[in-house]
Amino acid sequence: MQPPPKKLLDQVRDAIRLKHYAYRTEETYVQWIRRYILFHNKRHPKEMGKAEIEAFLTYLAVEGQVSASTQNQALSALLFLYREVLKLEMSGIDAVRAKRPQYVPTVLTKQEAIAVIQQCDGIYQLVVKLLYGSGLRLIEGLRLRVKDVDFAQQQIVVRDGKGSKSRVTMLPSSVAAELRDHLVGVQRQHQRDLSRGFGTVNLPFALERKYPNANREWIWQYVFPSSSMTKDPRSGLVCRHHLHESGVQKAVKQAARAVKLTKRIGCHTFRHSFATHLLESGYDIRTIQELLGHKDVKTTMIYTHVLNRGGKSVRSPLDL
Repeated sequence: MQPPPKKLLDQVRDAIRLKHYAYRTEETYVQWIRRYILFHNKRHPKEMGKAEIEAFLTYLAVEGQVSASTQNQALSALLFLYREVLKLEMSGIDAVRAKRPQYVPTVLTKQEAIAVIQQCDGIYQLVVKLLYGSGLRLIEGLRLRVKDVDFAQQQIVVRDGKGSKSRVTMLPSSVAAELRDHLVGVQRQHQRDLSRGFGTVNLPFALERKYPNANREWIWQYVFPSSSMTKDPRSGLVCRHHLHESGVQKAVKQAARAVKLTKRIGCHTFRHSFATHLLESGYDIRTIQELLGHKDVKTTMIYTHVLNRGGKSVRSPLDL
């Protein structure tokens, strides 16, 4: 007797895992596909096509008033559903598109950045130091493994960053000693976990099958592990995941309030500040592009607008 066919959303999860997408992407795509089906009164996507996709995306832009990035996220989820699961090609989607705002990112002065960092406590302060000192995105910093930190060459390898790209950035010398001490404590915790029969960590792609014992090795452990162990939603193993983003985000907001900043900042502000301060120090835009991992230099060029000087170092006539 053949087993019953898998439900559509389970098929979506299988296809996402086959392509080694992040668990966060899996949850996001499944959420959008579910919303799409409910929007069309639970019709099966096989019975729908381009017109229904356009109607849903237009609804998001007009009625939902979502941002352009949110609408693009929904479109990516639906295109994945049709191309990778239903094996149907969808092209020429012509929906009302959400307007993409032209904005200049918020940037802290060096003094403001240091003041906020000093107001953060414990492990959160060390994380934020790396966001500012190495130009990391928050999730990149939290996903760092022990093997990704090279103290000898004072560099950090960011693996599978945005767009599944890897890059190398600097390890600030002022943070190295503190990070070493932190890892001594993390290693002690890992040894205690192993002695209790735990100590595993989730591994990327198929490494867990290829190297069955690698998930207990020290080099694969997270640099910033969680204080508690949880069950991995994919493998079912009880393991120690990395710190949750929300803890760092709350610490940054509390620190910003404590120093009475009038700017609205978040964790990503430190990455913006990293790039802008390097530009101020005279580093060329291509070097900064590589450190940030931007695919196109046009993305990096936004920081020249932050400085209000473009490529010509324009000064106000009042200052001449």
